[in-house]
Amino acid sequence: MADFSKPKHKDTVCDLCSGNGIVAVLMEKNSQPKKILAVEIQKEAVLLIEKTVEKSSLSNITPLCADLCDTNALPFHGEFDLVTCNPPYKLNNTGAKNESEAFSIARHEILCTAEDVSRTAAKLLKPGGRLCLCNRPERLCDVIISMKKYLIEPKRLRFVSKNAQSAPWLFLIEGKKGSKPFLQVEKPFFIHGENGLSDELKKLYGKGENE
Repeated sequence: MADFSKPKHKDTVCDLCSGNGIVAVLMEKNSQPKKILAVEIQKEAVLLIEKTVEKSSLSNITPLCADLCDTNALPFHGEFDLVTCNPPYKLNNTGAKNESEAFSIARHEILCTAEDVSRTAAKLLKPGGRLCLCNRPERLCDVIISMKKYLIEPKRLRFVSKNAQSAPWLFLIEGKKGSKPFLQVEKPFFIHGENGLSDELKKLYGKGENE
């Protein structure tokens, strides 16, 4: 997600469902956007972001413990260039839930839905601003419908597979607020190649082809 979203140095970014802040940290490390607001509802996760920011001296990242569904709790409406989100993938009341409440909240739409993410992103983004998120392929229709409902037009779509022989298990999608319809489907992202990790994945992690 940090690579797919391609934040620019001048961008003001909001990372929703930030979890332990890994996407925000990678964006800061690799792209140095002007400001990153890392929004997470679970206090324990926000404490982890705060510790990472403090120990790594990441002054551009501001952690915020807030419910993304409560847009009044989020600042800077209409001022963000980019909103990113790694939301819960599973519908509530479907599939087995983890005994840990924190894991269940992270994986199931207990506290927010795909529509909640699109609605909030539409309020946070400036005209022409971008929403980038990931989800499971079975949720693609839900995500596209919710984005278009709030006038965020899907512009880029990329599927992620374990290898060239496997069906996708994840997708990455970018939408632009107020844009005209045109969706570009990019080549798949493979986790594994013929000899271990794919060259593209190694590049993202800063490793050489032979490492």
